[in-house]
Amino acid sequence: MPAPYKHLFFDLDHTLWDFDRNSAESIAELYDTFALAELGVSSVDTFSSHFIRINKQLWADYDKNLITHGYIRENRFPMVFQAMGVDCGDIHTAMNDEYLQLLPRKKHLLESAQDVLDYLQHRYQLHIITNGFADIQAIKLESAGITHYFEHIVTNGVVNAKKPDPAIFRYALDISGASASESLMIGDNYEADILGGKRAGLDTLFYDQIGTPVDELPTYTIRHWRELMAIL
Repeated sequence: MPAPYKHLFFDLDHTLWDFDRNSAESIAELYDTFALAELGVSSVDTFSSHFIRINKQLWADYDKNLITHGYIRENRFPMVFQAMGVDCGDIHTAMNDEYLQLLPRKKHLLESAQDVLDYLQHRYQLHIITNGFADIQAIKLESAGITHYFEHIVTNGVVNAKKPDPAIFRYALDISGASASESLMIGDNYEADILGGKRAGLDTLFYDQIGTPVDELPTYTIRHWRELMAIL
């Protein structure tokens, strides 16, 4: 029997939109556009691996309120070049601008995400809650062709709060006319999506591809999107 939900709230990056694949494609284009081999960057794989590690850590710090969005944009590429021991001069600003042009226009979704959205769209009201930049997230949704699935797109800039702060979940519930008891938060980030959703009174579904150890169990855990159809 399907769970008694009316509203499903999704995270976007790493949950539906394949951030790693889309970012890797963008980084490969930057490597060529800015002739990084000539600066001494040994390979696109080296550049990409440093970027993924540093960008992931910066976003984790952002989720903990240690840094701002602006800090990420200004510092991630200088930090990548510093980690590689390469002098990038002043190209990092132009590189970040180009990255923000390339990245959100990539269209790759995680495997079976499209099928799941097709399955859910006439059964539930679907929404997004994301800590990403509002302008960038809107382009990602449009590029991937999934904007039409969602009634509300809630970003931290609108609410002046970000996951796991309960305020962003309460705002999402208010604008969608939903109650916590009839809502499910779905995401890949244990702290932001699962603990945040639980503390706002929502049931939670942890999209966990790697089997992350957790202290507080979510309502559901899946490793592949197709498992969601058996729950909902």
